[in-house]
Amino acid sequence: MKLTTVSSLAEINQHEWNALTASNNPFVQHDFLVALEKHGCLQPWGWQSHHIVAFDGSTLVGACPAYIKNNSYGEFVFDWAWADAYHRNGLEYYPKLVIAAPFTPASGPRLLALEGKDSSAIKQQIIQTAVETVDENRMSGAHWLFCTDDDHEQLQQAGMLMRSDFQYHWSNNHYENFDHFLSHLSSKKRKNIRRERRKVADANITTEIISGDELDEEQWSILYDFYRITFLRKSGVPTLSLEFFQAMSHRLRAIFARHETRIVAGAICFESNDTLYGRHWGCYQDYDSLHFEVCYYTGIDYCIKQGLKHFEPGAQGEHKIARGFMPTQTFSAHWIAHEGFRKAIHQHLEYEAAAMDDYYQQLIASQPYKYN
Repeated sequence: MKLTTVSSLAEINQHEWNALTASNNPFVQHDFLVALEKHGCLQPWGWQSHHIVAFDGSTLVGACPAYIKNNSYGEFVFDWAWADAYHRNGLEYYPKLVIAAPFTPASGPRLLALEGKDSSAIKQQIIQTAVETVDENRMSGAHWLFCTDDDHEQLQQAGMLMRSDFQYHWSNNHYENFDHFLSHLSSKKRKNIRRERRKVADANITTEIISGDELDEEQWSILYDFYRITFLRKSGVPTLSLEFFQAMSHRLRAIFARHETRIVAGAICFESNDTLYGRHWGCYQDYDSLHFEVCYYTGIDYCIKQGLKHFEPGAQGEHKIARGFMPTQTFSAHWIAHEGFRKAIHQHLEYEAAAMDDYYQQLIASQPYKYN
């Protein structure tokens, strides 16, 4: 088996890459990653494609989406304190190797291999190649972000430092409709959701979901405007281009909110075969509870009607618990090349893990459902 790296996923056959993913997760599919490269979303913001690929003869048998980074933007697993500690000790934290879906805080496979008896061995060799890549290029470390449970086991077995956090996800418990979902919540939470939805309806606002393939030119312009203005209002930078979103139109779902006939808010989601992923939202004007309607309730209603099993509305947000989203553990794994810092960060992560366990118990105690 030969392991090497490529500077663009366009060098790899689409069908061979997708055959490795063993899932319908949109963020590790060939079209998503190539669209980021092709439409100017990576290099301007410090993501240099450096994908690891494994061949058995001429057959692609393993891979991981990897990038050389000279900053920590767009990762959502925060290591700014680590970078600062390096700087204060006269060391360089950047560049580093990041194995992730850029700008995407959604868990998915990071170690890709053809299913079979050798898949575990292939994944271990990919991990080892990532470590060797760090050493050969004098990088500070390698970081696998938002890993699946299987990745977690493989990386832990290889001696990586493990880290966890929480997001808030909704699961479809065979709900017949939105009211059936509400019936599983406590009375207080149920009444609050109905009150928030009523405020939007009383403001004469309706919502609709449109597949990206069905958006016209004006709707694309409005949707991208919502994406941009949210970043600009927060002094951020909109890193994804309109052309990128349009290239992913077959996966994209646009949620629009209309006040009478005018579109006043919108959200961008992506859909797999069983999951809706909320990614971005924006509005022209503030309306009471409109954010909850566009980003949560319309999505839940859509998942129930479409038979989707899960709804992941994005990173952070304890307020999501009261609206039916439960804390869900996410994982990352880290290889730190510097032995001294590896020991220090390992100790830090042990303390952090204990704190996260306590935090999880607090979150569970506030869960909104009548039954576990």
